[in-house]
Amino acid sequence: MARKETFHPEWHHVDASGQVMGRLAVKIATVLMGKHKPTYTPHVDTGDFVVVTNCDKVKLTGNKLAAMHYDRYTYHTGGFKSDSGEELMEKHPDRILRFAVKRMLPKNALGRQMLSKLKIYADDQHPHTAQQPKEWAF
Repeated sequence: MARKETFHPEWHHVDASGQVMGRLAVKIATVLMGKHKPTYTPHVDTGDFVVVTNCDKVKLTGNKLAAMHYDRYTYHTGGFKSDSGEELMEKHPDRILRFAVKRMLPKNALGRQMLSKLKIYADDQHPHTAQQPKEWAF
């Protein structure tokens, strides 16, 4: 069984241009959880860091941009907000992919810790070159 003290995560870089969002989110969630490694342990965060670039060029099949709505709550009275996929893609293209990956991770503190290892950027530049992320082709 893997232990938190002996685990050293790796860094992966994914170019999202031309990728289908749902299929990409499944692969990212698998790496964040660590299920791609033989040392996977459900109660230990054995996942790797993932840097995603060009998330504004991700493809959505069908009519998902117009049909999907992303809800949020500001925790103030009357603070329920709902954005369509088109609005969210224009304002914050990274949030659509982050929501898709978040819903595929465990719904507990460990899942929130796994999601913090996901770094998403709308263009092709990212500040994680010092970590030397490996190009991840699938």
